[in-house]
Amino acid sequence: MKETECKEGVQQELEAHYKAILRLLGEDTDREGLLKTPYRVAKAMQTLTRGYGEDPGEVLNSAKFKEDYRHMVIVKDIDFFSLCEHHMLPFYGKVHVAYIPNGYITGLSKIARVVDIFSHRLQVQERMTLQIKECIQQALNPLGVMVVVEARHMCMQMRGVEKQNSVTTTSDFTGAFNQAKTREEFLDLIHRSAP
Repeated sequence: MKETECKEGVQQELEAHYKAILRLLGEDTDREGLLKTPYRVAKAMQTLTRGYGEDPGEVLNSAKFKEDYRHMVIVKDIDFFSLCEHHMLPFYGKVHVAYIPNGYITGLSKIARVVDIFSHRLQVQERMTLQIKECIQQALNPLGVMVVVEARHMCMQMRGVEKQNSVTTTSDFTGAFNQAKTREEFLDLIHRSAP
């Protein structure tokens, strides 16, 4: 969903709520700097949660091609931004995805689109990792899938423990990636420098 595609009824209701929130925080919603803030925040929230209206499986299947390739396909360093569902603060980082085709491949950009769809929802990193893996497994039925997510969480950096340099890593895998050797090959490849 682009900003111009925001739903009008939803937009107006969100604006009213954000205006009320600003007042509850002690702000003057009539001062110049805040006049359009409820409008802008409502549009931003619709953009940041646009993943609810998209089907990631459909995205993969829209570019599914028969191909007799049975080696690892890796899309690494996929940037993402998401909102933590506990505090609605951003978490962001990189996703690395590998799959081993079993007769079908998908367009490489479609893997990044799947990450984009799941990250544009209220999330926890652990569930997002699982959802990306399951979506690819269901749509392509590959010999195996592995997903690694590395992220920084503003809910840990700006509040609570206030640890600015902490990075959280999650991973999930199926099939051929149950073998330690295959997992190690993937992890080695994603941590190599780009050419």
